[in-house]
Formats: sequence, structure tokens, C-alpha cells
Amino acid sequence: MSDTPEKPNPLRGDPAWVAPALTREEKTRSVGKTPVFFGPPLAILTEGQKNTMEISGKLNRTAERYLEIQRHHGLDLSEPERKCIAHICHIGFMSPLEIRELPFEVSLSKFECEGLDKAALAKKLEAVSFADLVAVVESLGF
Repeated sequence: MSDTPEKPNPLRGDPAWVAPALTREEKTRSVGKTPVFFGPPLAILTEGQKNTMEISGKLNRTAERYLEIQRHHGLDLSEPERKCIAHICHIGFMSPLEIRELPFEVSLSKFECEGLDKAALAKKLEAVSFADLVAVVESLGF
């Protein structure tokens, strides 16, 4: 137990004050406009639309639905399983086909670590939906 009194947290205006991290809800308050490159997937998604408000709405609806899919899909993985999938994903961009082939890639991978059962992981990945596989890849940051 310390004899020194607890220091109060610095207040706004104090040079030691650090802004608190924004919550997910707070981040939506001031987004602003951002130039976006429309690669083939976005071009297909917005095909035939010329009104920027309609395009913006479609992109935001699609992103909102995608975030919901991520919230409700995925797979409970052990740390060795996550490391194995991350090792495979380190090839870079994961196309939909490469994501679908994750179970096969796990079985071919030379990656080894303590506690990893590649055959069991491959079966686990084969048993889930594409949405679950995408959520796993996204949760690993790829």
C-alpha cells in the first residue's frame, strides 16, 4: 500500500491530457467525404448508377450488412490454428477463391507449431460457410 495520494486524471486543456479512444458509435459522428477508387467489385456493385448520393447509399448499406455478417459469423480457433491461417494468409490479398481453398491450403501447408492439428483444422474449415471463412480471414486482418 502506497502512502502517496492518487494523482487525479488530467483534464482537457492540460498538456498531459489524452483524448479517450472513440467508441464505434462515436466514430460515425464525423466521417466526411473520402475519394474512393472504384475497382471492379465496386464498379459492378454500382453499375448503372450515376447519382453520387445513391452510390454512397448503396456502398454504406453494403458495408453495414457486411459488418453484420462479420459480427455473426466466424469460427472459434485456438492460437495455433490462428497462427497457421495467418501464415497462409501472409501471401497477401486473399481472393474469394483463395478463401474458399483455406481448408486445402491448411492440409498442404508446411507450417508447424506446438498444439496445431492441421487435419482437425482443415476439417473445421471445411464444415463452415464461406461467410465464416471470410470472417476468420478478416479477423486476422487480411
